[in-house]
Amino acid sequence: MADPFVAEIRIFPFNFAPRGWAWCDGQLLPISQNTALFSLLGTTYGGNGQSNFALPNMQGRMPMHPGQGPGLSPHDLGEMGGSDSVTLLESEIPSHSHVIQTGLAGDAAMTAASNSSALGTAPTRAYATFPSNSLTSMSPKQLATAGGYQPHNNLPPYLTTYFCIAMQGVFPARS
Repeated sequence: MADPFVAEIRIFPFNFAPRGWAWCDGQLLPISQNTALFSLLGTTYGGNGQSNFALPNMQGRMPMHPGQGPGLSPHDLGEMGGSDSVTLLESEIPSHSHVIQTGLAGDAAMTAASNSSALGTAPTRAYATFPSNSLTSMSPKQLATAGGYQPHNNLPPYLTTYFCIAMQGVFPARS
């Protein structure tokens, strides 16, 4: 493995930071013992800038490039955001409706066919099918509100690994 640049971040598949590296876990480091690293990071990821500074905290986070793509919000280097779970509000769900249709009892044919209305209770439930010209919509009050305003998991599929930052190495030259 080539010598890393100071402040370079790599992903490692083992449960320790190699010699010369530190976990990207947001820890505070003293400036006096890490001057080269501080000169590159500053207080972008935290710290007071007088006696300490923070490493990036990649725990439970996904890396993202700073800037603004077409049609996207701008993001600054070191900015953190996002959420592990989201509760959707009614205003965030596309407008839609659910309709129950049925017909007159005299027009019904009792069957076990799909796309039919259920009559009775399980296990003796029967199904009625109606000619399409006799269908009418039932009151929307027949359908209860669903969801219960509970948050849902917002995490994409993932594989856990360790992000580490180089504490030592080649100081990167600016071009």
